[in-house]
Amino acid sequence: MKSSKINFTNANGKTLSGRIDLPLERDPHNFAIFAHCFTCTKDFSAVRNVSKALASEGFGVLRFDFTGLGDSDGDFADTNFSSNVEDLVSAAEFLAREFKAPSLLVGHSLGGAAAIFAASEIDSIEALATIGAPSNPVHVQKQFGTQLDTIKSDGEAVVQLAGRDFTFKKQFIDNLEAHSCENAARKLNKALLIMHSPQDATVSIKNAEEIYHAAKHPKSFVTLDGSEHLLIDKKNASYVGKVIAGWAARYIEVPVEQTIKTTHAAVASLDDEDGFTTLMKLGTHYLKADEPIRVGGKDFGPTPYELLAGSLSACTAMTIQMYARRKKWPIANVEVHTSYSKDYAKDCEACEKDPSAKIDTFTREIKITSSLDEKQLQRILQIADKCPVHKTLHSETQVITSLIT
Repeated sequence: MKSSKINFTNANGKTLSGRIDLPLERDPHNFAIFAHCFTCTKDFSAVRNVSKALASEGFGVLRFDFTGLGDSDGDFADTNFSSNVEDLVSAAEFLAREFKAPSLLVGHSLGGAAAIFAASEIDSIEALATIGAPSNPVHVQKQFGTQLDTIKSDGEAVVQLAGRDFTFKKQFIDNLEAHSCENAARKLNKALLIMHSPQDATVSIKNAEEIYHAAKHPKSFVTLDGSEHLLIDKKNASYVGKVIAGWAARYIEVPVEQTIKTTHAAVASLDDEDGFTTLMKLGTHYLKADEPIRVGGKDFGPTPYELLAGSLSACTAMTIQMYARRKKWPIANVEVHTSYSKDYAKDCEACEKDPSAKIDTFTREIKITSSLDEKQLQRILQIADKCPVHKTLHSETQVITSLIT
């Protein structure tokens, strides 16, 4: 996942801080917005891990801090549920302006409730997923404890949540009471996925049932058995992200990955509009090759020479371990670090006179994790030079080229 910081302005002129998470080796096929849980931030573990899983499935994800939280401007005491909804709309406008209009909206806990309302206001949203969302935003009042009465009587109070102090005003309570996710779900004309854990001790799974019954089809429900409300466990959060990505593909346009066939060991395919980003099939495995951004590429994959250096590294590591197993020499791990350059040959007499005297040079460093003695390690070093790719690079080779008609 590639992640970069961004800022955008909400409807009230406040600067909101966010991050754009992108797939590593391709352009995102769709963009999503993640609405974080009550008083959380964009950097909360569940937000990061779900976003990472979505990015691994080809989504670009915008996660940001609601007004007054994290790195975003504004006073939290002046915010409410409606301002969260407005921030989501502003986030969608930012994506449409700077990247691509979002087609997927994901919300966690109260962020899920806000997402239900925001989805109806963002035309580009085609699919919505909620995680542990309450059927009524008023549910968060339970976290205020005895301070709820103080807020209502005195107009405001300081409430400690997760070890942090937050000032809540009566307008926040009044605003919560004016919203119902069940009513919003009845009016929602988007595909809806509801995810909830039966073990959720913060927001009962009964809330998921109420939202599900209120919503129109198409709607889906996935139980997050064994998960807690905040999705602290990375495996659970990653599972959520991958399930959302798979489900969303039924309702939003996700281009099918290009496939190529060959009877050869490798094939590379490059369309004119793709610049240097080249689709490759090596054996039964697909990957992309590219060039660095500094030379006009998108850096969606290794360069051709990096692939070549990688071949030498992999073959060397395999050869060393194969030899060690045969000799019953335990090697816990072998790392082979290889780089490529054009350098003068050692003892080159023509170096200063002839610039073309430079030759292709692979610099290889090997790290062995083992209890082998010095004599054994020296033998391993000799074996490294006997790996098949090493021999190929040192032997006379030929490339026979023809056109396929």
